[in-house]
Amino acid sequence: QVQLVESGGGLVQAGGSLRLSCATSRRSVRTYDMGWFRQAPGKEREFVAAINWSGANTYYSDSVKGRFTISRDNAKTVYLQMNSLKPEDTAVYYCAAGGYSSDYGDYPYWGRGTQVTVSS
Repeated sequence: QVQLVESGGGLVQAGGSLRLSCATSRRSVRTYDMGWFRQAPGKEREFVAAINWSGANTYYSDSVKGRFTISRDNAKTVYLQMNSLKPEDTAVYYCAAGGYSSDYGDYPYWGRGTQVTVSS
């Protein structure tokens, strides 16, 4: 079983930045593709970004491209650097493992999420 724990969420003003972290429980996760999704109240879960197991390939949703950066270190952590935040970025952000896709159904492992709130 892979456990994922997100951290780094919080309240920030529009235009500000946050860095989310996703810590994983097993060394074997180094070989997993990873992704970030988000879900705002009353909306479906939305793809944000994905990174392959080596970190060499990434892709983003159009809504965050150029503002967010996904990365991973050599240990067990995946990051989401979020710059130029907008109120519409407000959501619970989830880390997911096991897929390299914009479809949340392709990811078998999920964290519990961290709240990001952007005030105008």
